[in-house]
Amino acid sequence: MKTTPVKTIGILTSGGDAPGLNAAIRALCLSGKEKYGMKFVGVRNGYRGLIDGDCFKMDDMDFSGMISLGGTILGTSRVKPFKNPEPDPKTGLLPVEGIKETFKKFKLDALVCLGGNGTNSTAARLSEAGFNVIGLPKTIDNDIAETEETFGFHTAIDVATAGIEAIRTTARSHSRAMVVEIMGHKVGWLGLNAGIAASADVILLPEIPYDIKKIAKFIKEKRDAGQKYFIIACSEGALDLEEAKLSKKEYKAARAAMPQSVGFRVAKEIEAETGFETRTSVLGYIQRGGSPDAYDMLLATKLGSAAADFLADRRFGNLIGIRDGRVAGIPLSSIIDRIKPIPLDDDMLAAGRSLGICFGD
Repeated sequence: MKTTPVKTIGILTSGGDAPGLNAAIRALCLSGKEKYGMKFVGVRNGYRGLIDGDCFKMDDMDFSGMISLGGTILGTSRVKPFKNPEPDPKTGLLPVEGIKETFKKFKLDALVCLGGNGTNSTAARLSEAGFNVIGLPKTIDNDIAETEETFGFHTAIDVATAGIEAIRTTARSHSRAMVVEIMGHKVGWLGLNAGIAASADVILLPEIPYDIKKIAKFIKEKRDAGQKYFIIACSEGALDLEEAKLSKKEYKAARAAMPQSVGFRVAKEIEAETGFETRTSVLGYIQRGGSPDAYDMLLATKLGSAAADFLADRRFGNLIGIRDGRVAGIPLSSIIDRIKPIPLDDDMLAAGRSLGICFGD
């Protein structure tokens, strides 16, 4: 049976920005145009633009220099069409109805959604609603289920590692402990890898509830043995033993009530327990800003190019990810509202323990 060719593709980026987004967009557009004669429509500001029909034609764009460009040329937002959907005050349309109108207006045959867990969970729900959708995995957290890699992650490791190394000189000069807070609300892939790469003494992760008494004991023993300064790499989602006992609702309320982020609390606790002068530095948004490194440029290019092939083959409803080191189609339905925490038997975690790093447990 003859199938209808996929000719006009919408592209959107949603959620937090990350290095490699523009490289993936570039690869998708160039591959789709060169191999299949596809045309592309850019959707501004994520799902907000998809609902509102805020789109533009991309087929004649000049993509030179875009592979190394940080951020996203399409803009982004955190709008989630299926979360508490309400009619648009101007049009009266529900979000999914607005999306249908956008598909119709721009004659879209399919949509490619570049983003993290929230973006691709929404893409999965669009697929279930009958839209032709493909997802691409973007996040510095590396926490999308079922794919081994996400673009943006490797660049963020480089940036966070460099940040920790820069702070080390201050710690050494002042003979103090420095808590470096690293992004990662729910998983600690970034903190683990950057912490090990930067030779941190202590690494605190969401997956391993910490005991401040054990951290203090570790620091005091090292200090008594002659160590003059300490580096603590702390994921922003690190939690102590008491927090680990809370329900999800209780935990969110407790975190919302904190006057400062967890890095400051950890620093205060360490100083109180050890008497060792301790300061905090929050790396913040530099971890997901700036240009991608070569690895992420290549990963984004590989996945973006593969997305064009999936579109041509009408293999909709898939996230284009990495399995066993190879490009693979992963059903979007399998990743809805899931994350990928660090397994407690992870090789890098085991390496950190072998190096004598304290994980607070």
